[in-house]
Amino acid sequence: MLNTPVSDVLLMSAGDNCVIARTALKKGERVLIDEAPFVLLQDIAIGHKLARTPLAVGDKVLRYGAIIGSVTQPISIGEHIHTHNLESDYIPTFTLGQDGQHFLEKDGAK
Repeated sequence: MLNTPVSDVLLMSAGDNCVIARTALKKGERVLIDEAPFVLLQDIAIGHKLARTPLAVGDKVLRYGAIIGSVTQPISIGEHIHTHNLESDYIPTFTLGQDGQHFLEKDGAK
C-alpha cells in the first residue's frame, strides 16, 4: 500500500486562481502550490484562500470555478486572500420575509 502525501492546500476547480487551506497554516511554513514551494508570509486559517497565481488590482478571484470577488491590491502567489485585499462580487439575494413577500437584501437592510 502506498502512502500518498496530503497537500496542505486544496484546489477546488482546475480554473481557480486560489487554493484553500486544508488546515491552519503558520507563517514561515512551506506549502506546495501547483507543485512549487512557497513560504507563507502570514498565518492562514483553515478554509481560507491563498493565491494560486499572481493577482493584480481588478482581477477576478475564482473559487469553485465561479467569480467570488475583485482584487483590491496586488496579491502574490501563496499570499492570503481575504477582505483586506478582496471585494465581494456577490450579487444581492432575494429573501422571503415574515409576511411571505420577497424582498431584496441590500446593505444589511431588511
